[in-house]
Amino acid sequence: MPVTVSLLSLCQALLVTGNVLLIGISPLIGASLAPSAVWSTAPVATQWLGLMCATIPASLIMARLGRKRGFMLGNLVGLVGALLAAQALIGERFGLFLFATWLIGVGIGFGQLYRFAAVEAAPAPLRDRAIGLVMGGGVLAAFAGPWLARASRELGEVPFLGSFIGLAALYSLALLVLIVTRLPPASRTHSEGTPLPLGKILRQPGFIVAVSAAMVGYGVMNLAMTATPLAMESAGHHFHHVSMTIQWHVVAMFLPSFFTGHLAARFGAKPVIVAGCLLLVASAMVAQGELGLAGFNVALVLLGLGWNFTFLPATGLLTESYRPADKARTQAANEFLVFGTAACTALLAGPLVSGLGWATLNLVLMPISLVPVAVLLWQRRSRLADA
Repeated sequence: MPVTVSLLSLCQALLVTGNVLLIGISPLIGASLAPSAVWSTAPVATQWLGLMCATIPASLIMARLGRKRGFMLGNLVGLVGALLAAQALIGERFGLFLFATWLIGVGIGFGQLYRFAAVEAAPAPLRDRAIGLVMGGGVLAAFAGPWLARASRELGEVPFLGSFIGLAALYSLALLVLIVTRLPPASRTHSEGTPLPLGKILRQPGFIVAVSAAMVGYGVMNLAMTATPLAMESAGHHFHHVSMTIQWHVVAMFLPSFFTGHLAARFGAKPVIVAGCLLLVASAMVAQGELGLAGFNVALVLLGLGWNFTFLPATGLLTESYRPADKARTQAANEFLVFGTAACTALLAGPLVSGLGWATLNLVLMPISLVPVAVLLWQRRSRLADA
């Protein structure tokens, strides 16, 4: 495996560490700065909005400037956002804090493309393993993110100021790693040619399977994960238990990455996606039981595994669904659809778990989790009918 892939894995670890840090502190900061409790989760929403806004520009910018410059630009935007967030905390300016989290989301949107850069840096036979190694960097983040949140929370007189100084340090370190990382230029990764119409790209069978698996995996996982703290608090669980449940959920999301690529290479991406869908269903089934700590832990671990087994193989499958001339637009469409879904589920989580309850919410998620399986069966039936 080229050393470039290992360096991209380190960048991914730094990115996800910041994400996990933000999951723990943004709602608390929102509650303290917002003029009303209704707006306490607005910083989370603006972060996801920034990520969604970055998906299409990030792919197109990298097609013109190359991966390395694109990733460095994204980290610079995130760094500016972290410093503005620190300034907003000092001045107790809620509007500035919302803008800062939007910028941080934009930076995260650029970083979501690390996995595609790994595909380009690795030999073709190692493509799936390269994706897994890069995504596996999230295992470090599962432990580093909560630790950084706890260690930096009270470092200064202003609560959470140290957290954003730490976040700025993460983005600065990623910039240093990127400076020494050798990535192929845009002329090699994005070939010139006449691109297909976007509508034709979106109708390709491989793209439909890949994007449906990624949307469902990310959407179901994000909705249930975002609702978990509210459900656990309602069930009477302490915040420490909530944070530990989320931590092991993040471990389950990223630890399998070290062998998911091997499974996809050996058995194919589609069977692994089916297994991921069944794991998401299993998570929802566990959530129908008692609301004890063990039940939440098992449900969230299965949820993390289901995300991994749907999202990672979908990435590999997507890379097989386009020509070099269509790469940037196809990846941009995929990222917009996937992370647009994630943004919507983040906004819907609170109202849904409050209105439906934890068990009913997960009951609704069961048939949604099986949508990629239905797509695969429909395509198989169409192929048999045409034969």
